Amino acid sequence: MKHMRVRVKGIVQGVGFRYFSRQLALKYGIAGFVRNLPDGSVEIEASGPDGDLDDFLKDISRGPSSSSVSGIDVEDIESGCVNNRFEIRF
Repeated sequence: MKHMRVRVKGIVQGVGFRYFSRQLALKYGIAGFVRNLPDGSVEIEASGPDGDLDDFLKDISRGPSSSSVSGIDVEDIESGCVNNRFEIRF
């Protein structure tokens, strides 16, 4: 099980990015959360098997059609989500 923190930059707020992320998490069996940050970026914490997280990241880097992702910062973290859900945080 791998745990990571992702910061997605670009036009990613107000375009359904959090809901898009949740749908992908459900598709790949990823646990964690997604939330908007005050600087206009989106933060995701995700936990899951390495291969599923890699596929999740590839799709996240494209974003929904209404978004424009300009960059992604990925950081491995020690521990992640303690439950099996993926939440949209407000």
